[in-house]
Amino acid sequence: MSSTRSCPDWPALLEVAPDLHFKHYTLGEARLPAEVIVNLPDIPMEAVALCADLDHNVFNPSHTDARVAAALQDTYWYSLAEWAGQAPRA
Repeated sequence: MSSTRSCPDWPALLEVAPDLHFKHYTLGEARLPAEVIVNLPDIPMEAVALCADLDHNVFNPSHTDARVAAALQDTYWYSLAEWAGQAPRA
């Protein structure tokens, strides 16, 4: 059984990024880069610790564990603010 679920802030998120759909994920479900996972040894893989649109590699820092958000900083993932401000659109 998957623990993913739509973010409760979806109405506000639609205003910022209408092309994205944010859900809450466990670390195991999120398919994060290996360098992120190895830097998060204290967070269980089954912990719901990420609010993101996995198709676009965008995370919502306000609903993401701060340790996960920090680990995503130097990867190909965007924070919501970065995506809204400068990401190329499909």
